[in-house]
Amino acid sequence: MNKGLFFKFSLLLVFVLLLQDSFAQDSPQWRLPENVKARLGRGSIVEMRYSPDGTRLAVASSIGVWFYDTTTLQEVDLFTGHTSWVTSIAYSPDGQMLASGGARGDNTIRLWDAITGEHKRTLTGHSWTVHSVAFSPDGKMLASGSGDQTVRLWDVATGEEKWSFTDSRSWVQSVAFSPDGETLACGHSTGTLRVWDVMTGEQKWTDGHPIVIWSVAFSPDGRLLVSVSGDKTIQLWDTVTGERKRTLTDHTDRVRSVAFSPDGETLASGSWDGTVRLWNVATGEQKLRIGGLGWVQDVVFSPDGGTLASRSNDETIRLWDVATGEQKGAITGYASDVSSVAFSPDGKILASGEENGAVYLWDGATGRHKRTLAGHTDRAASVAFSPDGKTLASGGSDETIRLWDVVTGAQKWTIRHPSFISSLAFSPDGETLAGGSSDDMVHLWDVMTGEHKEAFTGHTASVSSVAFSPDGGTLASGGWNGTIRLWDVATGEQKETLFAQGSTIWSLIFSPDGNTLASAGSREIRLWDTVTGEQKGTLIGYEDDILSLAFSPDGRTLASGGGRWDYTLRLWDVVTGVSKGILTGHTWTVTSLAFSPDGETLASGSGDGTVLLWELPPTTVFGDLNRDGVVNLQDLMHVRSNFGRIGQNDADINGDGVVDILDLVTIAGAIGEVAAAPTAHPAALGSLTAAEVRGWLTQAQGLDFMDLRSRRGIFFLERLLAALTPKETGLLPNYPNPFNPETWIPYHLANAADVILTIYDTKGVMVRQLDLGHQSAGFYTARSRAAYWDGHNQLGEPIASGIYFYTLTAGDFTATRKMSIRK
Repeated sequence: MNKGLFFKFSLLLVFVLLLQDSFAQDSPQWRLPENVKARLGRGSIVEMRYSPDGTRLAVASSIGVWFYDTTTLQEVDLFTGHTSWVTSIAYSPDGQMLASGGARGDNTIRLWDAITGEHKRTLTGHSWTVHSVAFSPDGKMLASGSGDQTVRLWDVATGEEKWSFTDSRSWVQSVAFSPDGETLACGHSTGTLRVWDVMTGEQKWTDGHPIVIWSVAFSPDGRLLVSVSGDKTIQLWDTVTGERKRTLTDHTDRVRSVAFSPDGETLASGSWDGTVRLWNVATGEQKLRIGGLGWVQDVVFSPDGGTLASRSNDETIRLWDVATGEQKGAITGYASDVSSVAFSPDGKILASGEENGAVYLWDGATGRHKRTLAGHTDRAASVAFSPDGKTLASGGSDETIRLWDVVTGAQKWTIRHPSFISSLAFSPDGETLAGGSSDDMVHLWDVMTGEHKEAFTGHTASVSSVAFSPDGGTLASGGWNGTIRLWDVATGEQKETLFAQGSTIWSLIFSPDGNTLASAGSREIRLWDTVTGEQKGTLIGYEDDILSLAFSPDGRTLASGGGRWDYTLRLWDVVTGVSKGILTGHTWTVTSLAFSPDGETLASGSGDGTVLLWELPPTTVFGDLNRDGVVNLQDLMHVRSNFGRIGQNDADINGDGVVDILDLVTIAGAIGEVAAAPTAHPAALGSLTAAEVRGWLTQAQGLDFMDLRSRRGIFFLERLLAALTPKETGLLPNYPNPFNPETWIPYHLANAADVILTIYDTKGVMVRQLDLGHQSAGFYTARSRAAYWDGHNQLGEPIASGIYFYTLTAGDFTATRKMSIRK
């Protein structure tokens, strides 16, 4: 090649590489959740499958199923719908349908049109993660294996379950059909291998490994069944007799995946020993070894047998030439758990710390990837910007703290600390960096020199969160034992100890004005007065741990992110404690939150391996029927006033066409969700009776509600009943007093009783007796319920001005008060 041609070729190559990099950084934002303007990262990879025609590679991930063109390796689609990770996928033999299984919390199997992405059907029945799905060779049946210890066989056309088997001792890790569709093999977590007759559901034979079987596969001719295990071996079995034909033992760590080549002559295996190996099926000899790959989780052959795809724990898919072992291409951009996110003070940069140790810098407005900061060898658990935005601190599970120059990406210095730093915070003046540590202490470092300045001691468990007050005078720290400690930064003395949830304090944050400290733990958020140390309020609504908090710049809104079982973001009105909205889109724990400086964007980092940038929706409060911005007793009374109405009505919360006890309990649950006190609205209480609320409770408890909001509703009604039931019977002063010509006489009944009110003059002569009948326990104080006297005697004649006495008799209770009439 001449020099001119070589130069032109080089320029073209550089252009192509730059173009590929541009595409990689500006990939389409496929199927974004509602209110999300950008997704950073593709999530974490779980499983891969080639389409039968080899044109697409489907990748099950933490946020859905991605699809790649196998020629260009570009994204072509994303199927979303599962509410948790997609843990298993399978193509139908004709390639027209894709099945996907969901992780715990979702537990469903979804059937999709593999071309259009249309959701065809959802199969429900499993009660835990669906670890494996497989179509029968004719595409009419689908097998699934789950962590609920069952194998299930489904009719694809109808979605009906044909048969199931339960093994109470083990999870089902892998399922596979024989090529003739007559046999189903299952690998279990106990190491048991079971082979079933598909038509009858009877077990043909069983054998196995001493520990967990991760993957099973039939040879294309159906004569062999292969299983791989945590015992580091590969076992080949005769499918008819169950006889063990051969054992392959060269792997030095657990073998996680296995696949036959389409011609059946080669077997591929992937192991946590960092290797992919190709074996001669006939002889058992190793044909090829590819090393240095980290933990290999998955291997799969292309339909033509020329390419092998492998997936490792570095979240990279690599494509290999089967003949030579050379790498043909790679798919990157996936990420492990996002541990922490932070906006720079000017909002132009967003930083995220990842499970794999990487720290990424993103454009705060567009989400475009700007830079990767590499140095941590384990999880980057916390990231924090200095107040001037020029420095980024990151703390890792590798027991280091690193300070980075934000502009150049250069590392300024590294602190080696003998324990894990889980949380970092800069002081407002930028001179001090604080870190919460697993050694039960809070440490302070000089930002300029990296020197250790001081350690605050007092916690008796790991310190999981730290936060400086806006004036820098106070440092708050939260620990695994549920205590919050407030420290005087200047003296190092402990100012206050706040006893919170009794569980780990996962997140602490000061309001922008410094008057409030918010803490997140298990199921609830607590708001503390930073001056007095008293608890100001409690926000409830989660079913499990709350891992992250963030105040909006104006301090009016508090954002929270859930963990483990509840992956929602919630927005709270800080003043009223009312829920302002719930944001859904993540499929795993929401580990970190950060508002942009203008308050218009909320960034959320998640265990699903993505960061979402949210455009905050207009403030709406579920259950606010009278549109006053809060949900309270007045909204409950609105439902009560529409009880029994049929047809369209805003009080028909569940939309079933009638306003009934279901709607009332739902509204009560919404009130309970924002921790509103039943006694907060005396006007509404005055028109309610304990008997009425007791009747609602009887109906509600008879319906055996199971959902969280309804349970909260019942609890709220129980509190409301208590608020409507006096502890003591009492007679209260009449109003008005003096009066002319009428007055109302209020009273309380602790128990149901026959009630009589008798009015006497000063000589003790009865003037009027009011027989009020049998009354339920309750407050009879409002004009609509109190005893009424029109100033007339028993004969209906108006009485003279003067002093009179009234006596209330209710069961064994008697009390007398004085009143006067003026004319």
